[in-house]
Amino acid sequence: MKKVLLFFGSVMMSIITVGQAKPSSTQYVLNNYILNPAVTGIENYVDIKLDNRNQWTGIDGAPVTSYFSIQGPIGKSDLRTSATSFKVPGENPRGKQYWEEYTAPEPHHGIGCIIMNDKAGYLNRWSISASYAYHKPLGVKTTLAAGFNAGISSVSLDRSKINFADLNPNDPAIGYTNGELKKIKPEIGAGLWLYSARYFAGISVLNIIPGKYQFVKNDKYGTYYSPNFFITAGYRANINDDFNLIPSVMIQYWQPQLLGVHVNAKLQYQDKMWVGASYRYGDLISGYSGMAGINVANTFNISYAYEVATTNRLRAYTGNTHELMIGFIIGNKYGDTCPRHVW
Repeated sequence: MKKVLLFFGSVMMSIITVGQAKPSSTQYVLNNYILNPAVTGIENYVDIKLDNRNQWTGIDGAPVTSYFSIQGPIGKSDLRTSATSFKVPGENPRGKQYWEEYTAPEPHHGIGCIIMNDKAGYLNRWSISASYAYHKPLGVKTTLAAGFNAGISSVSLDRSKINFADLNPNDPAIGYTNGELKKIKPEIGAGLWLYSARYFAGISVLNIIPGKYQFVKNDKYGTYYSPNFFITAGYRANINDDFNLIPSVMIQYWQPQLLGVHVNAKLQYQDKMWVGASYRYGDLISGYSGMAGINVANTFNISYAYEVATTNRLRAYTGNTHELMIGFIIGNKYGDTCPRHVW
């Protein structure tokens, strides 16, 4: 057990001290907004997402991440992109004809907000940020969006929850007084998002302002926050009029020289339900996952992901990861049950 705790501690401290990564999300493919502010306002409605991720359930004090996001368009005049935005009885509203007749939306703005909390053992981080994006068509079917977000994040350490066992509790990195210690810093992010009927591609950077949380006045100790870079791309392949397959990839990099690669595939039946699979390779932790979701009418959707760690030394002790996402659609007057641009 001591070896398990030591290994888990080394993994967490490596992430914390080398360069803080943004919290993980298996189902980011359903809400790229949390990784790229340029996605803000991409749909014809206000999109709300509630997500809860329980990671490594076999370890006491393992990471638990929850977030609430809301984003929608402003001044988007083309609430009906094409005639097939209306649901025709007996036809798939996201079938081959829809994508052949797809046209880029008119120029418009988007605004949004994300509230996130990430807890791991005695460390807790919450953040709140607002975002803005502008969407500009580049052609008949292609649009480029640019966006940014700004907010604050807070890291707190509850020293009273640390079990030092027979170790020296006088750790100079966290001080000598029991209780909760807090530090707050600004956060800024920016991104670009290119999308059409067939593909999407994006690049973004979060934590643009590097910083260091220190709970004591000592330059030697602290939690470093460095920029996180994301590159995302995906393609829609229509198998037939009822099914389409959407492979995608996301590459995450955060200094110094830490890399994560996510490869996903999503098989969707009409605009009603879908299943997917994902593999994540990371310098610290790797894993694979299965996902499934359902769209209920045109106002509500729910999805679930189950992830298994493949890092050899970690897999035997961590247990697996569960993630549940619930989405609400507001102002969806034309009956869409499936997103147009974020797949």
